[in-house]
Amino acid sequence: MDLGQEQASDWWEVEALYDHCFAPGRTALSSYRLRDDVAPVPELCLTLRDDSDALVGAIRQWPVRVGGQPALLLGPVAVHPTRQGEGLAGILIRESVRRAAPLGWTRVMLVGDAPYYRRFGFTKLPGVIMPPPTNPDRVLGIALSPGAWDGIAGDVTRWEGDPQAGDSPRT
Repeated sequence: MDLGQEQASDWWEVEALYDHCFAPGRTALSSYRLRDDVAPVPELCLTLRDDSDALVGAIRQWPVRVGGQPALLLGPVAVHPTRQGEGLAGILIRESVRRAAPLGWTRVMLVGDAPYYRRFGFTKLPGVIMPPPTNPDRVLGIALSPGAWDGIAGDVTRWEGDPQAGDSPRT
């Protein structure tokens, strides 16, 4: 397997993988309203390719604000159906989260199944409110530094600005 940063030339191939792995209405989900017209954090968007250079997995992370504070929204993460069950999603999740802290990010959140994401250290985020109709029990997070989620609550909102051009995650 070749794990690497997603390149601009990968965009449509990654989108095709997401379309293949998720329901046709995936872009109607509330998390996509937070991604509209916002660039993902390039260093945290990863692809997995097999020995034949076929794309078998991908993950992206997007900047958001939670109660006005910076955070990352992990997702989507997808593995081609023919390669599911091999632990590839875990590789993508762990590596993308690992790369976030050195970039200055201190917290990551997602919307997903707690029993699955618990193995990666994600826990329920009480008081963090995703746009409706998100089930609050599926709003999960992980602190990349001790206490990073302490006192963080409120609405999850779109990122305004460019985290790659001076609007750093530490502001």
